[in-house]
Amino acid sequence: MENEKKVQVEMTAEQAEAFAAFQAKQKKEAEAAQRKADRETYAKMVDEEVAAVIPELRRLSDNIKVVKSKVYQNFAQVLDIKSNVLGITKDTQRTHTFTHSDGNMRLTLGYNCIDGYRDTVEDGIAMVKQYIESLATDEKTKSLVSAIMRLLSRDGMGNLKASRVLQLRKMAEESNDDKFMEGVKIIEEAYQPTMTRQFIRAEYKDKKGQWHIIPLSVTDADTDEEEEAEVKK
Repeated sequence: MENEKKVQVEMTAEQAEAFAAFQAKQKKEAEAAQRKADRETYAKMVDEEVAAVIPELRRLSDNIKVVKSKVYQNFAQVLDIKSNVLGITKDTQRTHTFTHSDGNMRLTLGYNCIDGYRDTVEDGIAMVKQYIESLATDEKTKSLVSAIMRLLSRDGMGNLKASRVLQLRKMAEESNDDKFMEGVKIIEEAYQPTMTRQFIRAEYKDKKGQWHIIPLSVTDADTDEEEEAEVKK
């Protein structure tokens, strides 16, 4: 095999500069071409994975709908019997919890609810504030005024919280003030909640006697990696 001979080319300064510029241009074009190929590969991977997972998630959603509907259908008769046995009108109770006789499983069915009030709530609030203004100004009554004003504070949607109105009624009953009690009554009568979606909460008790909620949504269901991370904390 003949020895390869190295050819040495002499270039002027201008030629060397032009050659270096040519090499830099080639390198830049090659890098740009590689980035474009990488983007095309990435886009292809995204398309393939999205196309593969969306049908699975749609099937999962459909299965959840079927099971949810079945659960409510199965418990419709149970709710009727509960209403007859306990004398409770079904429409007045938003959630129903059923616990297995062995104490290891329980199921809660109900509606999510958004608090809301008719315009007459303002009349009730005005009457309650009148009562507040009629109080004396000593330290004892100052704390009572502060507590009542906290109960009248509104949420982000501009509504009173139903749980706070319940506390307000207890305070009105303890006050024995007719004006205060009437104002709270008007607030309660103005209550007009909006029922949103039905929910199901299923729980089981482990061998140590601790309750665990069964995750029924993609958000609540932890992956293996998330469970391992939680254990390491």
